[in-house]
Amino acid sequence: MIKCGRPRKGEELLSRDRLLDTAFKLFLENGYGNLSLETIAREARVSMRTLYSQFGGKAGLFGAVIRRCSDQFVTSLSEDSALEGSPEEALVAFARQFLHGITRPDAVRIRAILIGESLRFPDLATQFYEQGPQRTLLHLEKFFARQQQAGYFVAIDPHVLADQFLSALRSERSQKLQLGLEPTPDEVEIEAWARQTTSLFLHGCLADTGPVKIGSD
Repeated sequence: MIKCGRPRKGEELLSRDRLLDTAFKLFLENGYGNLSLETIAREARVSMRTLYSQFGGKAGLFGAVIRRCSDQFVTSLSEDSALEGSPEEALVAFARQFLHGITRPDAVRIRAILIGESLRFPDLATQFYEQGPQRTLLHLEKFFARQQQAGYFVAIDPHVLADQFLSALRSERSQKLQLGLEPTPDEVEIEAWARQTTSLFLHGCLADTGPVKIGSD
């Protein structure tokens, strides 16, 4: 019997996931500028009308791919998980997930595509930033704001706290990864990276021996 009518919600989600999987694979293989929507539609077995109605075009589709990748960062600091255990352990869990995501070969490749083609396709840079880094930053900012209200953190702009923590996590090591000068870290290395960075961010690096004078009087 032929099924008629609209697909059920679960089927729609599966179809969208398959489409995003195909688009992600094609972006990795072809870059952004050299990949046409026609190719994506053909490989994903969907119509051009579907792509335009759901994503508005290629930049929107790329943004949806990036958004799905960033979901893992955002959900790791959800309201529930952020309130379980200490704020330090919540940040370590986030750091672990964040570092695992940005150091995977596919993530490094996608970032290289963005850097190489963002000047030619400014919409690409906008979609990448809004659906990836900015979304993660804003969610982390909300985490710090909640924890400030609970009395865990000092009254520093939560946006600054989020920005500084993410910057500390990326570090020089992520740049070396992007340049192919360092291998992909394993789980043990990521765990150490996440804990050391979180500890340094929260506790600083001064020895507990009194004030240190910097510069001349």
